[in-house]
Amino acid sequence: MTLKPLADRVVIKMVEVEETTKSGIILTGSAKEKPQIAEVIAVGPGGNVDGKEIVMYVKVGDKVITSKYAGTEVKIDDNEYTIVRQSDILAIVE
Repeated sequence: MTLKPLADRVVIKMVEVEETTKSGIILTGSAKEKPQIAEVIAVGPGGNVDGKEIVMYVKVGDKVITSKYAGTEVKIDDNEYTIVRQSDILAIVE
């Protein structure tokens, strides 16, 4: 099954970052904050959304930083994705 976002929506997958403290202790998933860096999996076509012309700036494969609690989380085929509006993406990581 594949996801095909509509309008100005973007499908992202959070990147798991293993964090290590300065003393070398590896933090478990429950001890870390929710990651904000994600990889773009699919991009909607943009177009006219709510009377405004939306141009899509992100593309598949981009690493992005999103708002902390943005989007709708979905689980498909044991993979977790988040669907966000392009406006919820704060920056592209280069």
